[in-house]
Amino acid sequence: MIKILIADKLSPVAVDKLKKLGAEIEVNPDLKADDLPGAVGGAEVLVVRSTKVTAQTIDAAKDLSLIIRAGAGVNTIDLKSASTHGIHVANCPGMNTAAVAELALGLIIACYRRIPNATADLRDGKWKKKEYGKAAGLKGRTLGIVGVGSIGKALARAAQGLDIHVIGWSRSFTPELAEELNIGFCKTPLELAEKSDIVSVHLAATPETKHFINAEFFDKMKDGASFVNTSRGEVVDSSALEKAIDEKGIKAGLDVYENEPASGDNTFADTGFASKIMGTPHIGASTEQASNAIAQGVVDNVTQYLNTGKPLFAVNLRGKRSHINLVVRHYNRVGVLAGVLDILKNVGINVEEMENTIFEGGEAASCNLLLDKTPDESSMKRLSGMDNIIQVMLK
Repeated sequence: MIKILIADKLSPVAVDKLKKLGAEIEVNPDLKADDLPGAVGGAEVLVVRSTKVTAQTIDAAKDLSLIIRAGAGVNTIDLKSASTHGIHVANCPGMNTAAVAELALGLIIACYRRIPNATADLRDGKWKKKEYGKAAGLKGRTLGIVGVGSIGKALARAAQGLDIHVIGWSRSFTPELAEELNIGFCKTPLELAEKSDIVSVHLAATPETKHFINAEFFDKMKDGASFVNTSRGEVVDSSALEKAIDEKGIKAGLDVYENEPASGDNTFADTGFASKIMGTPHIGASTEQASNAIAQGVVDNVTQYLNTGKPLFAVNLRGKRSHINLVVRHYNRVGVLAGVLDILKNVGINVEEMENTIFEGGEAASCNLLLDKTPDESSMKRLSGMDNIIQVMLK
């Protein structure tokens, strides 16, 4: 029976489905990052949402073989440490696309119509119709999307429904794809910044994207333009953004921040900055629909892992780098592949990937091995001369 520790809130439906797979489940949503090393115990699978998984947790988890992030981003998990320990890290991509796009659009509208400010005044007994009636309007404005992935595309479709002109930039974005999506193509992020009335950021947090949106980007933006970030706080240089708010009148709508509180219920220290923006506390993916979809993604990852030894959406597997493919056609007998591996081992060749396929009837099989070096002629002759070998080929 596989043991699973769920260290964040997860749908009870998903917990029941995991139990039906024969798993032993421990649900402890109140665990903090500092608690995990002492709590992970004999767990083989760890499921987290916002709780950070540090190298200390991974070092302490002797039986751990799979970490699942109940969401898309994995920047809260020490991927390097997990990979060093041979632990799969998987996520649940695309499950929160609609939810995040909805909030991004909501923040855009909030920036233009100042809905939170008007609500606060109304609750304070102030009827400021003249003040809040001064709104530029969104129709015909240009929305620049930085990161045209699944969420960026969903936002583009929603914005087009409001007659907003959409332009985009991504590293992999092409003029052909832009034409297919009926949005404008920008060659660089700075070109997008110059052309946009509104910018919405949808980038993953990686070492390469830290402070990707910086002072140079904000300098290119129009005075009084709107800026929305629902991706990750680290992507934006907060100091540069605050300066742009103060000096250029940039209207900011944020759901994510640098140095966010570690837990769901906590204090937010930078109230001065918060007073200058339209803000929400990292709730982009937090809808019932998204939560149910993510929970099912967790179940699917565990199911695939139990059936194949690999999760459905592994994020820390090295890409195929070896092009040396050894194909061994053989009779399906005990010890054949062990003999092949012994010969390769004795000449210092490492097998990086291996897949053995059995033909109908069970008499014969074909094994593909990706090698880090090419076997010499002598090794190939030894392999070909083994008992129960039909044919050996390099491809």
